[in-house]
Amino acid sequence: MRRKKTKKVWVGKVGMGGGVPISVQSMTKTDTQNVSATIKQIRKLENAGCEIIRVAVPNRKAALSLFKIKREIEIPLVADIHFDYRLALKAVDSGVDKLRINPGNIGAQWKVKEIVRAAKERKIPIRVGVNAGSLPRDLLTKYKKVTPPALVEAALRQVRILENLNFTEIVISLKAFDVPTTVKAYQLISKKTNYPLHLGITEAGLPEAGSVRSALGIGILLASGIGDTIRVSLTGDPIQEVRVGYEILKSLNLREHGPTIISCPTCGRCEIDIISMTKKVERKTRNIQAPIKIAVMGCVVNGPGEAKDADVGIAGGKGYGLLFRKGKVLGKTKEKDLVDALLNMVEDLRKERRRGSLMHRY
Repeated sequence: MRRKKTKKVWVGKVGMGGGVPISVQSMTKTDTQNVSATIKQIRKLENAGCEIIRVAVPNRKAALSLFKIKREIEIPLVADIHFDYRLALKAVDSGVDKLRINPGNIGAQWKVKEIVRAAKERKIPIRVGVNAGSLPRDLLTKYKKVTPPALVEAALRQVRILENLNFTEIVISLKAFDVPTTVKAYQLISKKTNYPLHLGITEAGLPEAGSVRSALGIGILLASGIGDTIRVSLTGDPIQEVRVGYEILKSLNLREHGPTIISCPTCGRCEIDIISMTKKVERKTRNIQAPIKIAVMGCVVNGPGEAKDADVGIAGGKGYGLLFRKGKVLGKTKEKDLVDALLNMVEDLRKERRRGSLMHRY
């Protein structure tokens, strides 16, 4: 697939657009005023691979918390602000790396101009975020309902406010719960502008259904070359948002990050508890950052062949199982020792790659 090359902007140390790797974002679920809880959650997200984090800034106390939060985290910090321009100014003073605002709901033009002035001075971008649930009334009247053209017109209206102030460090998002509406809106705006696009399906739901909905919407767009950063929105632990985000990118061969587990659905040939084995492998390897393909297969007949691209794997038999690497059988071991043997192979491979990376560096 060929990605559209959009304008490149910088969010702290993370590039966005311009052909750089697609970044994975999340948003904290904590009260931003609770500094310690927010920092704790962000650090967990950092460990999971989150590359940009956004926090809600609904009031002055939350804005004043940003300075302390920023000092204690490694990844870029984005302030999500509505209505009150003073919160945006305080966020910029606190050292945030990006603002998420809608210029149209900030109020008088001079207020927007103050935000733009501050953002220019600190060289931070602004994301114009349009949601289906908050379209301007005149556009709802014009289009009768939420439509892709309505979302695009709302976004471009906000963008023009910034452009008229000679500000072009802009990122755009147009999110709806409805997947076809979201996909069409991004396709339309991609033809009309060259700014980087932040992809997501808003209010996607609980992890199971929300992951499917997000994978479809985000995946369709990425597969057509549209999108520069993604955020999976789930009702639940934000760690899950990051994991699903990477699975989407990995499935399209757009990023490598952490383990990819290849496991068979099981059938009548399976004579081991493949489900519990796979769950244990996933649990034990979820904090590994290295891109390793791990296979957990239930059948020695087809297992190594079906998972020949896996770096390491196991294939169960009756009371025993095979150990294999890149489709080549290395030996066999008792069923009760299969998972531990696989995890040892994973650890050995991780160390090998780490040594290779260090040697390459020097």
